[in-house]
Amino acid sequence: MTTAEAQIDRRKKAFRRWMPYGLLAIGTALSAATSQLITPTATRQVLAAAGVVAAVVLQLLWGDRTERGPSRLSATYYAVRYALGFGLTLVNPFFAFFAVAGYFDVEELIPGRRRRRVALFACSVPVAGSQTAGIPVDGGMRWIVFAVLLLANNVMLTLVTHFAEQEEQRSRDRADTILELQQAHDENAALQAQLLVQAREAGIADERRRLAAEIHDTIAQGLTGIIAQLQVVANTSDPASVKDHVSLATDLARHSLGEARRSVHNLAPVGLSNDGLPEALRKTVDQWAERSDVRAEFTVTGTPQHLHGEISATILRITQEALANAAKHAAATRVGVTLSFMDSEVTLDVRDDGKGFDPLSLPARTRTGGFGLDGMRARAERIAGSLTVEAEPGFGTAVSARVPLVPHA
Repeated sequence: MTTAEAQIDRRKKAFRRWMPYGLLAIGTALSAATSQLITPTATRQVLAAAGVVAAVVLQLLWGDRTERGPSRLSATYYAVRYALGFGLTLVNPFFAFFAVAGYFDVEELIPGRRRRRVALFACSVPVAGSQTAGIPVDGGMRWIVFAVLLLANNVMLTLVTHFAEQEEQRSRDRADTILELQQAHDENAALQAQLLVQAREAGIADERRRLAAEIHDTIAQGLTGIIAQLQVVANTSDPASVKDHVSLATDLARHSLGEARRSVHNLAPVGLSNDGLPEALRKTVDQWAERSDVRAEFTVTGTPQHLHGEISATILRITQEALANAAKHAAATRVGVTLSFMDSEVTLDVRDDGKGFDPLSLPARTRTGGFGLDGMRARAERIAGSLTVEAEPGFGTAVSARVPLVPHA
């Protein structure tokens, strides 16, 4: 409970505690001021004084038990207080102020909605009587006025009670809604904690896959190129050719070493450190063509854009893997690489005129093999892209990757 709510509760409790005293004091003061007009006889004045004393004694005996809730004892107190108020109103109509107390604490004293309505109707009787110059009512016209006032008072009571019950129901509904929201918040907090654990575990697994793919794309491809260059050296006696191939092998070793270091630190590939994606792909294609002695062309279509680092790195890695597969398996004489920028996506096409293969009869990947098509497809799907392969024995191979166009932030 907030401080404001606690303060409101204290004020309500004080009002219910002292409200009967206040109303009795108002009625007593007005009755005393009009005693010569309304209660001129000594007998009526004594009855009024006795009734006031009895009402004060009743309030002192009752104390502050109103907060304990409705019960038989509280209903008895309500009935006795009403009887005193009704009797005082018979002596002097201004004592109806004391009878009005029943309007304010009926919820706390009378159990049951039907009994409360009866109690409210009973309280309206002395009020209507005081409005018609006192009880008993004399004359036919006064009885009509009394009936109209009694009806009007009860209509207003019904409306006020109805609105109060609606407001109370809304308060209960709000409290239930707040409780449900709190429970949902607690459940969401627990679910969020669980999702964080799962995300952490998934991130670890994804990082392992990333490192495995990066190692394959850097060290494995680099070593493959170095082995190819050294095999050429082993089969030639021309010093100039040996020097050239050893130089290429050295460059590959340095390049692979730099890639391995950056992969561990989760940085972009070396080719993207200083160049944009189109230029990095152009250099990659040219270097591959020089190493493999295969004619290769690179083409850019559309308007080049500066892509997000992960998008650029993925496209470059797929290109490197597709070219490595072409050099290792295709026996191609010509390769074409096309990078296309579209409205919402970027496509990469790598085509060769090699011997092709049957996509439905690919052997299972082994521990000594590369990541190949599975690795390229996984890379594309990791950034919400896709990869398709079109191949036929004797008619070459076409690898096409489509990824979303995400500009660099």
